[in-house]
Amino acid sequence: MSSIIRADKWQNALGVAYNTVLQVVSTTKTDTFTSTSTSYTDVTGLSVTITPKFDNSKILVTVHIGCMSINGTGFNNFQIVRGSTAIAIGDAAGSRTRSSIGTSWGNNFAAAGSAMFLDSPATTAATTYKIQGLATSTQTFYVNRTATDTDTASWPRTSSTITVMEIAQ
Repeated sequence: MSSIIRADKWQNALGVAYNTVLQVVSTTKTDTFTSTSTSYTDVTGLSVTITPKFDNSKILVTVHIGCMSINGTGFNNFQIVRGSTAIAIGDAAGSRTRSSIGTSWGNNFAAAGSAMFLDSPATTAATTYKIQGLATSTQTFYVNRTATDTDTASWPRTSSTITVMEIAQ
């Protein structure tokens, strides 16, 4: 004798379907950002706050930086931060910079970068996710523009986005 169980969806004890997207919050930055900081600093306009409905929810964080550039030769690094805690960063290894997105540059080179991370904040309190960036040595780093930024069709202006989704567990 065999048994068959069929269900359209499974629900948790609160009656919420598992793996359901409960809410989405997104911010798009269309202006530019410039910094000479050699320690992580907030990229203004690239933050979002979500208040999870359940403390066991997962938060899917998706980041896209449309254009990141640095003057001269060096490295451009970005990290995802929840509150004041860096998340989705590489392992510690000597004096290497831990980051979520990192690129090495030749003079005035520019590229896009993206990251995605499934976080478990374990809270129902308002939670802020943001992007921080830094440049190595004495370089200047840029977001949504190139270092050169000449007023011609060859040099882009872009947008960058951070989106968070609460997913029921």
